[in-house]
Amino acid sequence: MKVLLLTFYFKPDLSAGSFRNTAFVESLLKNLPEKSEIHVVTTLPNRYSGFSAEAREEEITPELTIKRVPLPAHEGGMVDQSRAFLTYAKAVRAFVKGQEYDVVFASSSRLMTAVLGALVAQKKDARLYLDIRDIFVDTIKDVLPRKLSWLIKPFFCAVERWTVLRSDRLNVVSAGFLPYFETRYPQIPKVVFTNGVDEEFLRLAPEAKTAESVTAKTPRKKLVEVVYAGNMGEGQGLHNIVPALAKRLEGRAVFRLIGGGGRLRQLQDAIVQAGCVNVTIEPPVARAELIQLYRQADVLFLHLNDYDAFRKVLPSKLFEYGALGKPIWAGVAGYAATFVRENLDNAEVFSPCDVAEALKAFEKLYMHDEPRESFVARFRRQAIMDEMARDLVAVGERRS
Repeated sequence: MKVLLLTFYFKPDLSAGSFRNTAFVESLLKNLPEKSEIHVVTTLPNRYSGFSAEAREEEITPELTIKRVPLPAHEGGMVDQSRAFLTYAKAVRAFVKGQEYDVVFASSSRLMTAVLGALVAQKKDARLYLDIRDIFVDTIKDVLPRKLSWLIKPFFCAVERWTVLRSDRLNVVSAGFLPYFETRYPQIPKVVFTNGVDEEFLRLAPEAKTAESVTAKTPRKKLVEVVYAGNMGEGQGLHNIVPALAKRLEGRAVFRLIGGGGRLRQLQDAIVQAGCVNVTIEPPVARAELIQLYRQADVLFLHLNDYDAFRKVLPSKLFEYGALGKPIWAGVAGYAATFVRENLDNAEVFSPCDVAEALKAFEKLYMHDEPRESFVARFRRQAIMDEMARDLVAVGERRS
């Protein structure tokens, strides 16, 4: 069986898509029939303009070929992203010329990666397996200016429909996406393989509850370190919540924010305007260093902006946070809020951008670490990706 995997992000880049697709390829290598071959076409690390990692443009073994496309410099705006994608699409077209595939797998937070996968699958007469990590059509109405969204949404709705209707299997990373796709595309087979807990986090998870952790039900008296690591864009809305929270918690908590993104400047300006002296912003770091920063934290923070589209998502960061046994302070709504309440102990949820509610949630946290054994057992990334790999093999075998 010959599989083509299209993803904008792959190791050693820093993103949920990179971690997910790297783990998926590892599972495919274990679960594909003998003499199978995988071609991965991705990009050189580009998630953050302030982070770079060494990576070869090509890695070739008998079972796996990885092609990384160099992209033009970009800062994350729509024009820059469009230019980057066109560069990627052109490279994909050149790479697949003369190749034949049984299955095309497209992992897409951007709709256009899914579209590209559909085009290649159609041309190669291959099965199409879509891995949907975001609903682009549902998101643009919130993150783009209203007039622009009104103009372009009909076009992207048509593009989404054309793409999804050509898929043989549609996976969504959040069960919150299912109603959207079931309503529009009831005839397309759907599955839910979420993100999960990676081995790096499993090795550092607390092993067992101790008498001290069970009885420690009062907040620590020392200054609490709150850590967030990840993208700082419109979707996270940190500029709408962190400055006010930090100001209200001066003398009680310090905020350590690690990452970058399209709203970094707004976040920095808002912190200065609020007069905060207890917030530091640091550039992205490699994953091994990030895990150590998590371990040093007292509380792990998460926030999504107050948009309807984000009520369907399930942030991958919850799996990292959950494994480490730290208190979790999450500004999320909808499906993500339900997921936290049902699966994560010592995790408090507040409505996005609601400072008063966030402060009340903070007061409810128990400032101690303890394992979440059932959560880790249920959401091991390796097990989830192995099952997904077997599902893809089944789709590919039906072609013959």
